[in-house]
Amino acid sequence: MSYSAAGNGGAPLVTVLLVEDDEVIRRSVAMALERYGYRVAAAGDGLTGLELFREGGHDLLLLDVMLPGLDGIGLCRRIRETSMDPILMMSARGDALDIVSGLEAGADDYVVKPVDTAVLVARIRSLLRRATFAPDAAAADPTVAAAGESAVHRPARPDEPDPPHQRAQNARLVFGDLAIDTAGLEVFLAGEPVALAPSELRLLLEFAAYPGVVLDRQTLLRNVWDYGWDGDSRVVDLCVRRLRKKIGAERIETVRGFGYKLRR
Repeated sequence: MSYSAAGNGGAPLVTVLLVEDDEVIRRSVAMALERYGYRVAAAGDGLTGLELFREGGHDLLLLDVMLPGLDGIGLCRRIRETSMDPILMMSARGDALDIVSGLEAGADDYVVKPVDTAVLVARIRSLLRRATFAPDAAAADPTVAAAGESAVHRPARPDEPDPPHQRAQNARLVFGDLAIDTAGLEVFLAGEPVALAPSELRLLLEFAAYPGVVLDRQTLLRNVWDYGWDGDSRVVDLCVRRLRKKIGAERIETVRGFGYKLRR
């Protein structure tokens, strides 16, 4: 276990919990993140990583898949039992099973090792943006997806009156018994709160900004995951699957060959 920090002119440091069993990789990744101004807490196995997580104080978790004691998939599941903090998985092989298992366990994204430092930092920044929304913008205009730089307005149709959820002054979007408070960034199903990971919440907000409109996977990768390039569509599919489990499978419709849409 190790703990390190890099100065950034007095601004609050973003803390990354890095769990990687290969000491050379762990040190090199930690040093690279420090150069970009991140604070790093590091562990060499899953159980130690879980202990560090329980101590708190982390903004993002970077987990290797292959870990001794408790592997990265199991660690991700344990973390998701109590936390919706952003999780980025690292896979040495880029194996489809590793990737799918990690995303199904609740990870928000993944990278394949060896990963270029600039790419890793870009993914981390993207995850942190997803976890840090702009409620003031959403409150002012409930058609905004409350997602910072990637917020998108639903195009207005002159022949269509504003639906009730767009006129709501309290930025509360309602779809049947599903309610989304875009100012407080809370989701309720039949009056009960629903805990969503950052990617799940931002995906739902994107759907809610365009109810009834089919959104293709590349659009979702760009607007939700901030991918400026063609990403892995499995990230979208598995996040949709997790979201369906939490808000109801019938709410998000698959339009084969095109993408997904939120039913009105």
